[in-house]
Amino acid sequence: MNKIRLRILNPELVTEPPRYMTEHSSGMDIRASLETDYILKSRGFALIPTGISVAVPEGYELQVRARSGLAARNGIGVLNGPGTIDSDYRGEIKVILFNFSDIDFTIHHGDRIAQLVLAKVEKANLEIVDELPETIRNDGGFGHSGIM
Repeated sequence: MNKIRLRILNPELVTEPPRYMTEHSSGMDIRASLETDYILKSRGFALIPTGISVAVPEGYELQVRARSGLAARNGIGVLNGPGTIDSDYRGEIKVILFNFSDIDFTIHHGDRIAQLVLAKVEKANLEIVDELPETIRNDGGFGHSGIM
């Protein structure tokens, strides 16, 4: 497996830098960096700081994704998931969490709130044309192929 260098700035308030929780994990868990507990109201959303900044190598992005256990057990997800951290961004990573449940959810300092997946990015050469090549599907949109 190819390993890409990812530099992480880790200020004092961070309990633990991102890390892969198992040998074959695709994503690195990241944690909330809070001075006090935060109550994420039912059906509400909030921008939760992580206290870390990263230097993503050119040609890559970090995708911010929900943690499956947090979503399955508590209805907590990443609102713009997957979010993107571009290679030229150097600010603090913050995660937009959404509470899909009917119950308020308390986020504590150090809680694992999301995961980061490093992904290769390809740039497109855009070409303006008068028409597109035809396919069998053509402009068949949402649900065009049925449910069975």
